[in-house]
Amino acid sequence: MNFKTLPNGLCDGFVILKKCEEKNAKNGSVYLDLVLGDKDGEISAKLWDYKGDGLFETEMVVKVRGTIEQYNGHEQFRVMQMRPAGASDDYNLSDLVPASDTGGAQIFDILMRKVNSFRDDDLRKIVSSIMNDKREQLINCPAAFKLHHAMLGGLMLHTVSIVRMAEEICKIYPNINRELLLSGAILHDTAKTMEFKLSKTGLVKGYSTQGELIGHLVMGAMYVEETACRLGIQSEKVVLLQHMILSHHGVPEFGSPVRPMFLEAHILSSLDSLDAAIFEINAATSKVKEGDFTDRQWALDNRKLYNHGLSQNEYKVNLEE
Repeated sequence: MNFKTLPNGLCDGFVILKKCEEKNAKNGSVYLDLVLGDKDGEISAKLWDYKGDGLFETEMVVKVRGTIEQYNGHEQFRVMQMRPAGASDDYNLSDLVPASDTGGAQIFDILMRKVNSFRDDDLRKIVSSIMNDKREQLINCPAAFKLHHAMLGGLMLHTVSIVRMAEEICKIYPNINRELLLSGAILHDTAKTMEFKLSKTGLVKGYSTQGELIGHLVMGAMYVEETACRLGIQSEKVVLLQHMILSHHGVPEFGSPVRPMFLEAHILSSLDSLDAAIFEINAATSKVKEGDFTDRQWALDNRKLYNHGLSQNEYKVNLEE
């Protein structure tokens, strides 16, 4: 936990209430049973003699002050003061929850510079319109509920990773339509902004009704069609973009209603799977010592993974051309 130690020996800092329950002590008084968290970890906590005003709730950002004590062999934070964080408080949410090292706004701008350079007017207009419509949601949105890139700005980080790989592939294979591939890569997950329900921390806490009933693949394809109609664009490229979004999970068991049926769609599906796997493998192997195996990873075909120690177990994306 990233607490600051004060001259009087107390600790304070901004944290997220991962758990917040009112309970009754043996003497009949009310106390709060808490779990405090930031991106470095969690600690159990107690706020004794709580007055029960309903001011605090799970997922709230608060400032706490108190002492760290030992209880049954574990550290516990004894809260002496606690208040909700305010708009004028100097803290970053990215210090409290997992977040992309590169800000989502910065990545959004990088992607838009690429879009604005497109020679294909139809693709540029469609992609630009959708990106600008969803800018505020896109720059902070995680890419997943629990798996790859489940962090603030994770969606933009996942997207730019695929875009960068796509650009390099286009240098090797000049027969690929670069602007079509980049358009599909940039748009493939934009409907996750509508699929997810976000907590107060900005992380995903569940799925919207649309997300459960329709899903981001179909919603994304619908969004492309709606945007093209609004812009007056009637072109087969609209259908190609829709197909790339619908097929990017590759196979029906992973949610795609159709399999990729042309080159750029196949490449997008492959790169989407590759980037997710790179993230998941790094995340899993970073939790074990060099020379050890991980537990079985159900998201990676239930495989055990080996940490050989020859690479950095940290997901990084080179944003430079």
